[in-house]
Amino acid sequence: MLHNGELVETSAKLVSPGQVGLLNGWGVFSTLCVKDGVLFAWERHWARMKGDALWMGIPFPEDSDALRLDLLRLVEANSALDGTLRVAVVRNRGGQFEGAGITNDYDVVAFTKNSTQWGAGCRLTVTPQARHSGGLFAGTKILSWSQNLAMLEQAQRRGFDETILLDSRGMVSECTSANLFAAFGGEVHTPPRISACLPGITRAILLEEIAVPGLRLTEHDLALERLFEADQVWATSSTRNLLPVLEIDGRKLERRGEAGQRLSAAFSAYVEGYVSGAIVRARLAPV
Repeated sequence: MLHNGELVETSAKLVSPGQVGLLNGWGVFSTLCVKDGVLFAWERHWARMKGDALWMGIPFPEDSDALRLDLLRLVEANSALDGTLRVAVVRNRGGQFEGAGITNDYDVVAFTKNSTQWGAGCRLTVTPQARHSGGLFAGTKILSWSQNLAMLEQAQRRGFDETILLDSRGMVSECTSANLFAAFGGEVHTPPRISACLPGITRAILLEEIAVPGLRLTEHDLALERLFEADQVWATSSTRNLLPVLEIDGRKLERRGEAGQRLSAAFSAYVEGYVSGAIVRARLAPV
């Protein structure tokens, strides 16, 4: 794993209960796809973490490139050229339970794992009142993630892969670790930020950078019943890309039209272009 710029065994004793962010979830994190040794969409992950850290009062590294190079050393050390990487920045100081002798304002921790094999699609259930857009920190991605893990675990105990989280209005927000998109003819909708969904990196790329003739991707409120009328529904994330939703609470979803195939192909081409460009830039960079 990576700990403050050093590569160490994951069994090493490196943390203290006196780090205030450790027991309070006072930190930010992001999960990246590593493809051909490239940290896909690193700039977007960095910007989101930095913005969330500023909002949450979490000290944050100043040098994006220095952290990227540290993460690449971790990727190489773990032979994780095609896998998943998680990086977290944990606040160490502040509050009445700060431990003695802690001098670093924050810790940077990162580790890798093999890519999850999601299969041909996912089966979802539904969790009401799971996102509340009126919260001051709604939409921030922070280490306090246990509520998401609990909801995911409850869904999986019932035989589902994930769960759709509804907001306080009863509208679709997201899944515990994925955004949702639904196609209706030439219109492709994803819940807006007012639903308290996290602004996922794949979600942002699809909305801002993917252009498919005949398809228009926009933020739009989605009622749960509306998903059953869609031509296709996907769960999207940095590790899933566009994963088809096969059923919701046992009701199978129809898969009509070519929107899914065309959108997935366009996203895959974008990823390949990003990775190829990063490899070329690395080869041309001065030693």
